[in-house]
Amino acid sequence: MAFVYSLGGSGTYCGAPPQPEHLWSRWNLDPRLIAALLLILAAYLVAVELRPAGRQRPSLWLRLCFYGGWSLSGLALVSPLCALSVSLASARVGQHMVLTVLAAPLVALGLPRRPPPGFAGASIAAAAVFGAILWFWQSPGPYEATFQSPTIYWAMHLTAFGAALALCWLVLADGPARLAGTLAAAAITSLQMGLLGAILTFTDRPLYAPHLLTTQAWGLTPLADQQLAGAIMWIPAGILMASAVVAGLALTLQGAGRRALRVSAS
Repeated sequence: MAFVYSLGGSGTYCGAPPQPEHLWSRWNLDPRLIAALLLILAAYLVAVELRPAGRQRPSLWLRLCFYGGWSLSGLALVSPLCALSVSLASARVGQHMVLTVLAAPLVALGLPRRPPPGFAGASIAAAAVFGAILWFWQSPGPYEATFQSPTIYWAMHLTAFGAALALCWLVLADGPARLAGTLAAAAITSLQMGLLGAILTFTDRPLYAPHLLTTQAWGLTPLADQQLAGAIMWIPAGILMASAVVAGLALTLQGAGRRALRVSAS
């Protein structure tokens, strides 16, 4: 089995567009990526698992959420999905959604909580920033640029994942004290993702030049591939992100209820 990765410079980070029969040999074993993932895991182990006695840390199942989010992130970047995203816009959008809609909320759940930020609109601002970043990287010009430079490719992933992580963490930090802000952040996130997905779905011409000659091997026209990408973002991703935000709020409310019970019992 052949394993490939790009060493940087210029060109597509994930390599040449794969043929279907060779897809499962296209694992991305970039040593820098593997080292970064392991460094993040080690930092979490030191900061959370090895915390001194008496310092509060997330519960076991919340820490397992972090490990699940870390694993999903690694899988999205290391697996053949990286190579497939060179051929298909739908695979690229799917990779984005795994990172921002599934992995980022799980990682945020496993991070230690802190008091809410200093201003009430922090989660709303984070939702707006996440939306702006998502729309920017899905615009034809920046999207094409990610195929021309590994640096730009990683700028896309890091800014999108970082914005999603910040949004989820702020919503969890807000807790029940800022319910209106949390619900507004969820609404902004799901609406902007739905609108962007609808545009990709109903636009009557292909927008992404890198995929004009790479979709046929997968039985799709460039327009059909783009429409599939829009559907992935529009329906399941919007629902999942909104659900993740609301579920995080529910967990916070549940924790607040348990603390209130302990106080009343004492």
